[in-house]
Amino acid sequence: MKSIIVWFRQDLRLSDNPALAHGAKSGLPIVCLYVLDDETPGDWKMGDASQWWLHHSLAALDASLRKKGGGVTLRRGNAAKIIKALMRETGADSIAWNRCYEPFAVARDAALKTELTEQGIAVTTCNGSLLAEPWEITTQSGTPFKVYTPFWKALRARPEPDAPLRTPAKINFHADVKSDALKDWTLLPAKPDWSKGFDWTPGEKAAHDALHDFLGHIGGYGTARDIPGVDGTSRLSPHLHFGEISPRQVWHAVRDHNHTQGADKFLGEIGWREFNHQLLFHHPHLPNSAYDERFAKMKWRQSDKDFTAWTHGQTGVPIVDAGMRQLWQTGWMHNRVRMIVASFLIKHLLIDWRKGQRWFWDTLVDADLPNNAANWQWVAGSGADAAPFFRIFNPVLQGQKFDPTGTYVRRFVPELASLPDKFIHRPWEATVPPADYPTPIVDLAVGRDRALAAFRALPRR
Repeated sequence: MKSIIVWFRQDLRLSDNPALAHGAKSGLPIVCLYVLDDETPGDWKMGDASQWWLHHSLAALDASLRKKGGGVTLRRGNAAKIIKALMRETGADSIAWNRCYEPFAVARDAALKTELTEQGIAVTTCNGSLLAEPWEITTQSGTPFKVYTPFWKALRARPEPDAPLRTPAKINFHADVKSDALKDWTLLPAKPDWSKGFDWTPGEKAAHDALHDFLGHIGGYGTARDIPGVDGTSRLSPHLHFGEISPRQVWHAVRDHNHTQGADKFLGEIGWREFNHQLLFHHPHLPNSAYDERFAKMKWRQSDKDFTAWTHGQTGVPIVDAGMRQLWQTGWMHNRVRMIVASFLIKHLLIDWRKGQRWFWDTLVDADLPNNAANWQWVAGSGADAAPFFRIFNPVLQGQKFDPTGTYVRRFVPELASLPDKFIHRPWEATVPPADYPTPIVDLAVGRDRALAAFRALPRR
């Protein structure tokens, strides 16, 4: 009997999974395949923190499939070669997958689809990751949007997203397909185990639990999302990246639960994710070169010492150091603080945004190529609809505004825990500055002036 391969990628879930639904509806025996494709050419192999998440997410997916009578088949290597070999091995004459939008994935998948189709294989590809495909939302002239607000208005003007698909009631699994052992992929850290502080539970159930918990306080999201010392954000970003929950599921859960300003603000963040995906799709160079070509001539500083101090949370600027330590300890950083630490690196230290982007890529559990690239370029002033380069966050004022009592700083920079509130963001001004905390590696006013001088030297538009 013929069979069908359902190729899991960034869609590690059973519910609202169009490719899986298609496979189940066919009635054919299904091979649920995940390929760790670390042979595909490209600069953006999965970072260490993402590998940690992937291990646990695949374990959760396999457990869910086993409850249905099957499991996930793991293979490592070149995805195209593995899929063609698996088709010969299982007699599969059809395959389904949900689309990915990273440049290397688009190229790989297009070539594979063409080759398989020419061989008479039925190839079904679906949208399982976005509310709208990157080519569906355009300006009146038919070009991609360059500014978020009109993009968001155009997306909102469309009919409501389709209702999420239910988990297939019955899945006919293909029997006796060999699989790699997940532990043999060595995705988890060993010595040292830097993941001990990770307080995450990957997997589809955990994703929906996180959404349920967030809905309980979504009304205050508009304000709470900027306060790093409180639990005011959804923390759904890694679940969305790995596809443990779909944006359609999030959208309908939010709309059904709450129509407050906080809910609308949060849905706008889902829209920002969509905007970033269409940016990368239409501008595949986004992670490696400036969207605004003027910034190709920016005179960046080369300072390994300053960059290392930034990565280690030893800059002497408390809110920056707290953010960088939160990232290392938990694999995640509060969004407001992400903007602060990025601005500090790019502008006060005048270090190339691509170095920061690469560090985030390796250390974030929610490392996502379109979001990472677009957001770093947003801070750098070189992206689409970006903040102007001359808008430079003062990290001291940002800390005083969004962490006024130092709750966040005291948690991640314990050397400062005993300081009074008035000095928590300016420890160098304390009567007795903490002896075990560094003085700032840059004078903020000097760094700001240096950044503005470099910006003024760029060509005019």
